This record gives sequence, structure tokens and C-alpha cells, in this order.
Amino acid sequence: MNERRFSIDREILGHYGENYEERGRLTRRAAGILEFARSRELILRHLPPPPNVVSDIGGGPGVYACWLAREGYEVHLVDPVPLHLQQAAEASSDQPATPIASVSLGDARSLAQGSDSCDSLLLMGPMYHLTNRADRLAALREAHRVLRPSGLIFVSAVNRFASLFDGLTKGLIDDPYFYEILQQGLKDGQHRNPRGSPEFFTTAFFHTPEELEDEISQAGFTIVETTAIQGPGWMVKDFEVRWSDAPRRRRLMDLLRTIEHERAAMWTSPHMMAIAKR
Repeated sequence: MNERRFSIDREILGHYGENYEERGRLTRRAAGILEFARSRELILRHLPPPPNVVSDIGGGPGVYACWLAREGYEVHLVDPVPLHLQQAAEASSDQPATPIASVSLGDARSLAQGSDSCDSLLLMGPMYHLTNRADRLAALREAHRVLRPSGLIFVSAVNRFASLFDGLTKGLIDDPYFYEILQQGLKDGQHRNPRGSPEFFTTAFFHTPEELEDEISQAGFTIVETTAIQGPGWMVKDFEVRWSDAPRRRRLMDLLRTIEHERAAMWTSPHMMAIAKR
């Protein structure tokens, strides 16, 4: 276990430890379902075949780690939220033939892993919970350190307009409190929820595509590709019906692949992913 000292905003720990069930986020609503499906697709597009060592930094309750373990990878999950570690360990025990290799408490900015110790690294959550650029660069540089030469990093970020999408589609822009949150986030990407209302997320930073690529490059990586994860697909009418129909689901996914590199698609996507090489 990582014994280095680190500090996580108490609002973030409270949100994930008390107010929000992260474990089911990727199986609820169109945006989460699409995020999980498309993220897996993008990861497998570039990830070398197993056996390989993958670090899942900020891996939460282990949804991606368990999936990659089932695919044959040696996966080491690190997260700062004790509840997530418990849930990841439970999920791993539910697949005894392909468990997660390790689950440990830690911080993306100060990893216990040795240098050049993993082949690939997922950074699917820390970039939007590290609100200072210096902290995000520290996390990326730690990832660069623990990756082996030519290793790949998969970095997810929340789009600057993500709260605007929620505000418009759910009518939240009529809530004065949410409107203040939204105005600040659109101005500089800094999302704050001082009342701790669970429906309005928690302390976070929302990127533009250019900001995400710049930070990754500043940390010494070479960008391979930047993609819209959900694109505008989350807006499709009757999503659940379409998703349950294989031909209609395939048509939607094909369309999202067609536009995934377009900047316009990234601006309509709640999440984006950058893949980069050490």
C-alpha cells in the first residue's frame, strides 16, 4: 500500500464516500452506457495484447480494472477513496479466475509504483478531480515515470460544456444555484458545488480538448489520438430501445466512430479521451 502523504479535497471524498454511487454510473443513462462502451473500444484499439501490466490510477470501484483482468491483463488499481477500494476488492472477488492483481490506496500525484513498472496506464478520473494545473501535470509526470518506454497512457477528461448539457436537457438552468455553478464552469472550467448537492457533482475541472492535449504534451508524452467518447450520441431519442437492438446499436456506434476526431464532436461529448505514448 502507498504510504506517501497526500491530500484529497474533502468535498470529493465526501461525494464519493457518502453521496454518490459511482459503481453503477457506467450502467445508468445514455451518457454513462456510451462512455463505458466507447472507452473500452478505444482502449482495446491501442492496448497491446496480454499479458501486459496495466495500472488503473484513480480506478474507482474497479469497473475498468475488472474488465481488463477478464481480458487477461495484470491490473493494479490505485484510488484515494476507501469505499472504492472496498468495492473494487469485492468486484474482483466475484471473478476469482481473473482477479485484479492489486488494489491499493494512493494518489495519482505520488505513486508507490516503481519507475518503468507498467506497460500501460489508465488515468480515467484524476484529471477532472485535480483542479490545479500543477497537480494535473504532477499526475501526468508520475504516469510518465511508472510507464515503460513506449508505454501508452489513456486519459479521460470531462468536456467544458458537460454541465451545460445537463442544465439544458434537465431544465437546471432555471435553478439559481446551479446557474451560478454553470457560469463559473463555463468561464474557466472550475466546477464548484459548495452546498454539496449530490445532483450537481463535486469539486472538479472541465477541460477543453486543447487544454487536455497541452497538459499531456507538457508532461513529456506524444499524443497518438484525441477522441470524443460519447460524441452527440447521448442525445439520441429512446436510447434504451436503440441500445437493446443490435443493428441499431451498431449503427449508432459506427456514426460515433466516423466523427470521433472532429473537434465539433468533442465539444458535444460529455467526455473525451486522449491516448499518448511515453
